Amino acid sequence: MPDPELCVTVAGRTAQAMVRAREAAEADADLVELRLDMMERPDPAAALSGRRRKAIVTCRPVRAGGHFEGSDEERLRILREAHALGAEYIDIDFDAPCEAILAERQGRGVVLSKHDFTGTPADVPGLLAAMRITGAEIVKLATTTETLSDLIPLLDAVTAEQPTILIGMGAAGVVSRILAARFRSRWTYAGEALAPGQLPVRRMLHEFRFRRIRYDSRVYGVVGRPVMHSLSAAMHNAGFAARGMNAAYVPLETNDAADFRRFADAIGLRGASVTTPLKMDVVPLLDEVTPIASDAGAVNTISITGGRWAGTNTDVDGFLEPLRRRVKIAGLRATVLGAGGAARGVALGLIRAGAAVAISARRSEAAREAAVAIGATTTSWPPPPGSWDLLVNATSVGSRVLPGVPVDLAIDGRIVYDLVYDPPLTPLLEAAKAKGCTIIGGLEMLVAQAERQFEIWTGQRPPSGLFEDAAQQALAVRSFGSVGSV
Repeated sequence: MPDPELCVTVAGRTAQAMVRAREAAEADADLVELRLDMMERPDPAAALSGRRRKAIVTCRPVRAGGHFEGSDEERLRILREAHALGAEYIDIDFDAPCEAILAERQGRGVVLSKHDFTGTPADVPGLLAAMRITGAEIVKLATTTETLSDLIPLLDAVTAEQPTILIGMGAAGVVSRILAARFRSRWTYAGEALAPGQLPVRRMLHEFRFRRIRYDSRVYGVVGRPVMHSLSAAMHNAGFAARGMNAAYVPLETNDAADFRRFADAIGLRGASVTTPLKMDVVPLLDEVTPIASDAGAVNTISITGGRWAGTNTDVDGFLEPLRRRVKIAGLRATVLGAGGAARGVALGLIRAGAAVAISARRSEAAREAAVAIGATTTSWPPPPGSWDLLVNATSVGSRVLPGVPVDLAIDGRIVYDLVYDPPLTPLLEAAKAKGCTIIGGLEMLVAQAERQFEIWTGQRPPSGLFEDAAQQALAVRSFGSVGSV
């Protein structure tokens, strides 16, 4: 079966806008989907004229997630006109009266679509079989996925015999779009969020390196919620490419550790980066936990070999490495803002390096629990003036999605370290810089811990500077924000 193609979905309210969007997409696309239902006046002749790539003509009704509000008769007239104009593919929804087009084309170039916005059908193989007996060349099933496990029925229905497109819509389903080869999809769709979970072309090609992914690629990923902002895919996929490895790193969106385990077993996952809120929740899933992860009570790295799950924590070394380049850690008075998995990991690393560590959190109970678990002390929220040499922000406050400073406090220490990496200069770091403090941004930690993860999974270090370059390039085209290790 050939490798899946990349179909770029384009739309425009006018004929001119549609053509401009199509021409821009054709640079990267194997084929383009022309969403005529999003035009003020659907015009297949204008949309198809002068195309340089194969085209799928779609005029989706509102009931199938589209914008066309006219009758089925009018919609099918538009599609039949596209057929007469030589469109390579015509997309028709399964519940439409499509017999005439199927007969005229003898099924060739007909994409028969079913969009289920209620969930995943109970009998996916039966539904696909009913769609195939129509004679359509390709059948497409797009289901609404709330969990990763919702994708398992699609995996179970995978076949190499007949052309199929299987897509999970929504954040949890993004992995099905990237791993189109594993789902045996004839092509996958990219675009500017014209469908739930659809990714921009630049991310598909440059972060996820879609054209490198094969049916038998080893699968790794970042698990948590949210994860679509993560820079880890940009780094690890660059590493796999540089080392010539048949592997792919994808986002696995869930906040349920059991859901993650079910899907990981189904897809044959080889390793994962773990982020909020699962760094502690995944521990019961593991067969083995390293002492550093056990002491921190948080796992950020899972490796899977022969069905055995091992967990460790690369946050600690990733956090300490940039700090060691600037200062002697032993004897520092360090205050860590936050009490989650990231806070525990960095606090434990500081204690082991000889610092005196205090946990400061908005909820005093959470601070006490974290402090007891790792052997730290607690302090007030905000920390009192003159109480720290090193301040670490291990909360998500300061990111693009949660702007601001974590807490109003006196910046009177020597070093401020913010685990937030987007933006690179957070409001907290800006304030600290203005006070003459040494500042460290989260990107340095992110790169250091990811390099260690790559080594754990592959036995090789990525080329020097590669991960930093990949992360910075991805950040340059982003408007998202994050905190922590992935």
